[in-house]
Amino acid sequence: MSEVSKNLPRDTFLYLLAIITLVVVAVGFGMAVFNYIDFYFPDLATDYYKSASSYESPIRQAMAMLIVVFPVFLWVSRFLRKDVALHPEKKELRIRKWLLYLTLFAAALVIIGDFVTVVNNFLRGELTTRFTLKALTIFFISGSVFYYYLAQLREKTVKWLDLFSWVIVAAVILAVGWGFAVIGSPFQQRDKRFDERRIQDLSMVQNYITNYWQNKEKLPTSLRDLEDPLLGTVVPVDPETGEPYEYRVVSNLTFELCATFTTKGEDDQRAVPMIYPPRGQDYGWQHDLGRTCFERTIDPDFFQLTKPRPL
Repeated sequence: MSEVSKNLPRDTFLYLLAIITLVVVAVGFGMAVFNYIDFYFPDLATDYYKSASSYESPIRQAMAMLIVVFPVFLWVSRFLRKDVALHPEKKELRIRKWLLYLTLFAAALVIIGDFVTVVNNFLRGELTTRFTLKALTIFFISGSVFYYYLAQLREKTVKWLDLFSWVIVAAVILAVGWGFAVIGSPFQQRDKRFDERRIQDLSMVQNYITNYWQNKEKLPTSLRDLEDPLLGTVVPVDPETGEPYEYRVVSNLTFELCATFTTKGEDDQRAVPMIYPPRGQDYGWQHDLGRTCFERTIDPDFFQLTKPRPL
């Protein structure tokens, strides 16, 4: 059995792996760049309900796809190219050409789907600038994929392919680095999650205090008064330190809640007006770095007292 025939099953699986990883990389790169474009070029017509923080999740997903899958794709592609250079007779294998064309076919489907989405958004009234940048992104992805694989099919010089490979590597590294610039480091993201939890906790405590006042027509003297084993009411504490939140009665209807934040609340400075606030940054909960207090006053006309039950 020849060396080529012996390694045919291995090569087949490696080419299939190259197809899958290529599709994932193309989707991840397009997702990342599309969200960067939307972030820096907000559109009043299509992003009315979006905030800057709403782009964090898709950008993180795209970055994870590129960080994990792109090195695998790079290794498989280089291995296959070196293997063909070592065994030139493999260039004539039908299975190799079939799999290369299958790779182009799979990439073409992804690119066509992305372009349909971009054109649909343009017809829906998206900004011409965003449409143009996204179209250029698709042309870059499609041009890169088709040039790289058609060059292998046409057996162009390895020198140009090596140079082109480094250009693609630089583009992917730039896309990932850009993502860190937009959403911050993993440590900053962790601090944001803690602060989002603090806002949720303070909002919950505020509701407990309001319900307490509606039932007893007075504010609790401390947060411990809100705990009720029968109802299962437990007052949350700071998720990072485990310390209780600060509470102070200002007057008969006014109270103050305080917490220590690890990040500065980001006011959405983009051009898009917000109807729904970003997660963790609800209106009335904007905060600075460090200890921040929120004063709340109960409106008796809005929060009506609970009617006593008849005897």
